[in-house]
Amino acid sequence: MLLHIISPTEWQQAVAAGEYRPASLAEEGFIHCSTPEQLLTPANSFYRGQANLQLLCIDPAQLHAKLVYEDCYETGMQFPHIYGPLNLDAVYKIVEFPVNPDGTFDLPKLD
Repeated sequence: MLLHIISPTEWQQAVAAGEYRPASLAEEGFIHCSTPEQLLTPANSFYRGQANLQLLCIDPAQLHAKLVYEDCYETGMQFPHIYGPLNLDAVYKIVEFPVNPDGTFDLPKLD
């Protein structure tokens, strides 16, 4: 399972477009994802305090674009990156990702 943090508005736009192309795809060439074990690192670093977020649960076997695990930021962690648009049928579930009162996140129940 791969996870991607997204707003409901971004997901609605993806559904309307028939695929998901976030700004990072144009700017960096890939879509940032995490494994469940990695999720809280980017969530608490880049999304701290943001409400109204969701997690896309992605089946890597259903991706049309290339999936690469790499350490782009010299963190010692190999994060999954999707090098192309996300085909919507690879998303098998969307989970609410509520923010805690202190602005941090906890891993929600994913199964």
